[in-house]
Amino acid sequence: MGLLRFLPLLLVLSAIASAAASQSVLRMVSEGPPCGDGDDLYCDSWRLSEETNNAGYWKTIPARCLQFVAEYMNGDRFASDSAVVAAESLAFAQTVQVVGDGKDVWIFDVDETLLSNLPYYAVNGYGSEDFNETTFDEWVNLAKAPALPASLRLYEELLGLGFQVVLLTGRVEAQRNVTAENLSFAGYHSWNRLILREDSDIGKKAVRYKSGRRAELEAQGYRIHGNSGDQWSDLLGSPMAMRSFKLPNPMYYIQ
Repeated sequence: MGLLRFLPLLLVLSAIASAAASQSVLRMVSEGPPCGDGDDLYCDSWRLSEETNNAGYWKTIPARCLQFVAEYMNGDRFASDSAVVAAESLAFAQTVQVVGDGKDVWIFDVDETLLSNLPYYAVNGYGSEDFNETTFDEWVNLAKAPALPASLRLYEELLGLGFQVVLLTGRVEAQRNVTAENLSFAGYHSWNRLILREDSDIGKKAVRYKSGRRAELEAQGYRIHGNSGDQWSDLLGSPMAMRSFKLPNPMYYIQ
């Protein structure tokens, strides 16, 4: 009976302690220490925010997250996250009744969706430095970007299911040959179309450019069942695919 008399007080004290701990965690996530053990927690929460598009437009990764992003991109978690996205994509694709008239389409972005530019970003700060178009174009011209393994497997499986694959990239028309060469080097083949920015597309935000190209495909009678991209701007805008699948990319953001 003695313990029961103090039970209400113990419950109150426990609630106060829990609330204090929660406030401490919230302060650590929102503000965070300048360095130290809190970085991993903060950067993991930041990655969730940017992947869900809650962070909106951002120019470079937080300076304190350089090591976190490097370890994520080179580690098992990125590979696992990519594999899960591919598995969810395939599970949906298997529910689609492909008619067989050549009009059932799956759209893929190229950079960080089919091809990995990690070798470039590994020597350019993993997104902690301002984007340098000149050095990136030099990397593109090498045509040596490797495939993202999970995406390559999904690509092959979609072809096997009878989908037409359309590649819709923000690269420019002048890069068509090196892009096709790189895709072939990485193991991709048999795409229906490779769509790149034309002169009239220069300066357009990615959402406007890519949604406009999807509208043209629909006007030609194509049924866009799936759309895979590492940027929200690959996926948003009207018309959208029946299902859109966002691949992980904490290194940069394209509007």
